Amino acid sequence: MADPSPLPTGVEIVPIGEHHAPGFNAALNRVIAERRYLAFTEPLPLERTVAFVRSTIAAGDPQLVALAHGTVIGWCDVLRGTRDGHRHIGTLGMGLLPEWRGKGIGRALITEAIARARTAGMSRIALDVHATNARAMALYESVGFVREGVKRNAFLADGRFDDVVMMAIVAP
Repeated sequence: MADPSPLPTGVEIVPIGEHHAPGFNAALNRVIAERRYLAFTEPLPLERTVAFVRSTIAAGDPQLVALAHGTVIGWCDVLRGTRDGHRHIGTLGMGLLPEWRGKGIGRALITEAIARARTAGMSRIALDVHATNARAMALYESVGFVREGVKRNAFLADGRFDDVVMMAIVAP
């Protein structure tokens, strides 16, 4: 796994706290509004985001936020499987505001999230990514994820279908 580049001035990566929920919700909803990168296509209410943040903290799942001068600009989380035979598996989700992409922040987020997931005992981390999101797939591959399959026409927004690529990284 490649080491992350230094972060831009004023940017830091920290574990999420409940006080970050409003900023996380705002960032999440901005990325959702792009209707290209996430499974969601409609904004999420703040109450749902607060409940999600509380549940990840309570479960001890790695969830990080990128802050620029204290404002949430991105996130990465790895949620542990809940079934008996799947507790070694984490599912990764992440997003970054458009104006902060291409600055090494996504790499720093994912690298730290993977490290924390490994420390928490997750030996397999999986994700789904839209096939048209070549930039994200390149990032995932650069940190060790491999393509495992394709779900054809698995995403539909604005009358356009997109395939979803399943990727995973497994601890050596």
